[in-house]
Amino acid sequence: MSLSEFLVQRWPEIVELSLEHIGLVLVSIGLAVALAVPLGFAVTRIPWLARPVLGFSGVVQTVPSLALFGLLLPLPLIGGLGNRTAILALVLYALLPILRNTVTGVRSVDPAILDAADGMGMTDWQRLTLVEAPLALPTIFAGIRIATVVGVGLVTIAAAVGAGGLGSFIFRGLAMLDTRLLLVGAIPSALLALAADGLLAVAERRLAAATGTG
Repeated sequence: MSLSEFLVQRWPEIVELSLEHIGLVLVSIGLAVALAVPLGFAVTRIPWLARPVLGFSGVVQTVPSLALFGLLLPLPLIGGLGNRTAILALVLYALLPILRNTVTGVRSVDPAILDAADGMGMTDWQRLTLVEAPLALPTIFAGIRIATVVGVGLVTIAAAVGAGGLGSFIFRGLAMLDTRLLLVGAIPSALLALAADGLLAVAERRLAAATGTG
């Protein structure tokens, strides 16, 4: 059976696992953003937080992905086979680019703009939410873009802990030495990564243009 015929035969399963794949990415990136952006803002306000917060997220990046999944499996409450472990690992991997870009974006705001905000009598909270955060948004979004594209690839490994997604095809292909199964998992995953990168690149440029930072 040719690869094209194999794709047609497996199409319903490809669609199902692609949706699982996208769902895992969306949930993990959403959680990472909800955690990393406020932490990034906190780091710009509380300097001593920078070393432990960025240090921890940096250390996580050095752990091989499959090893991280394995380390999380035996943990009570948050471990075990399935989506929970996969999402936790993906969130941990997404923290560093979003955190770093949040801190960089806020710290790169023109000091003259900050002086003007202070001169208008803005509180620190108002300055952050009305001036720094909007101007830092394109840089923050660039971090989200990086984390999303990396996450699409990492989700394929999440199949090793029973999380589903297109990685299921890849692991089955490895077990059965079936190149067609490997390609059925790898090609859609690569296309998803390219699509995510392209769409987020367009959104990033529009944000930069809207905020005057592009």
